[in-house]
Amino acid sequence: MFNAKSYQEAYNLYTDILQNEDAYSPAMLLKMAYITEGMGNYEDASLYLSKYYDHNPSPKVISKIKSLTDQPELKGYTFSDKAQFFKLLTDHQQPITGTLALLLIISLILVLVKKKANKPKYLIPSMILVALVFLSNNLLNAPQTGIIKESPTIIMGGPTAAGKFIDKVNPGHRVIIKSSEDIWYRIDWNGQDAYVKKEAISKL
Repeated sequence: MFNAKSYQEAYNLYTDILQNEDAYSPAMLLKMAYITEGMGNYEDASLYLSKYYDHNPSPKVISKIKSLTDQPELKGYTFSDKAQFFKLLTDHQQPITGTLALLLIISLILVLVKKKANKPKYLIPSMILVALVFLSNNLLNAPQTGIIKESPTIIMGGPTAAGKFIDKVNPGHRVIIKSSEDIWYRIDWNGQDAYVKKEAISKL
């Protein structure tokens, strides 16, 4: 349907797949962004591009989102070798942890075998592997991110409307969601904890 330029019908199917099956592909997200941009719905277009950015971060995607939101200084979009390397690790967290766990089992078997021969030289590698398995299982988890979707969105210093005012922003900014507190999300904003109402953020 998309190739036949039946964009509304294609978009309805894409939306059903995304919302009801929680499934999507990067190509589908690009098509959804293309359709919603053509409809003049720039907020949804930037949302789909932001989800696409999670899989294919690039300066071109950032530039497109900035142009859609008409904001040259969007927060939360970093493109660096360090960020790319961490993303590579988080994308392969399960196989990395599984491989390290397998090596740990082999190492422990060698420790038991060699211990009988009074050669416990495999104990140190085993201890290192235990630490690596723990770190891989607990630290290689991609943080929960979201995109601000309401205009304007008020960022507060506490989970209350009477809290300290921090900032007022328009849609498009990406944030790391640290926790959920009642009707608020605790987020990272400029290196400090801040709070935004849940209705103002779409999880990515």
